[in-house]
Amino acid sequence: MDYVSALLPPVVMAALFIGVVRVIVKTQGGASKTKEDAAVDAALARAEGARRAAANPEA
Repeated sequence: MDYVSALLPPVVMAALFIGVVRVIVKTQGGASKTKEDAAVDAALARAEGARRAAANPEA
């Protein structure tokens, strides 16, 4: 029975890891992808604007 107690933790961790990967893959895209992409684009535009404003303070 020592081999069962030795193999149980890795098997449980592997099953949980597979479950996490499946959830991540399933949630990619879908209905909220457009909204998420828009939020990222807006954040990048704000960061770029702030960078340009800092680089050119006279404008």
